[in-house]
Amino acid sequence: MASQASRFLFLFLLGLLVGVIATVMAMRALQARKDPFPHSVMHVMDKQTEVLKQNIAQNRCTSSDALPRLQTLRAVGNDLETAFPDLAEDQRFVTHASQLRATLDGALSAPPAGCPDTQATLAKIGEACKACHDDFTH
Repeated sequence: MASQASRFLFLFLLGLLVGVIATVMAMRALQARKDPFPHSVMHVMDKQTEVLKQNIAQNRCTSSDALPRLQTLRAVGNDLETAFPDLAEDQRFVTHASQLRATLDGALSAPPAGCPDTQATLAKIGEACKACHDDFTH
């Protein structure tokens, strides 16, 4: 009786292990089919704007605090059409991406000099991002 119970437990654990391995393999196969680039672009842009917000909260608002974040946002902004090729021909998307780049170009040509300037720049960036997300996310 004890040997049947231990045999049942062994088979149950073996089945559980095989199930976990099969699930992990299936999840990795599905993940490999997805292009991580669009998601990564959005994560990088979100992180840079979050750091700008943190800088404002910490009263770290010199041009040298904001410039690296704005430069990264601008560089990543160059890849928006590449990251979203199915939207690259949509005039609304092209307009939103161009508006974001123009906003960042303006901020880079006249970097924010204090927290109010940084806050205003961040608001403009947020408006450009929100306009696109309003049109293309559901």
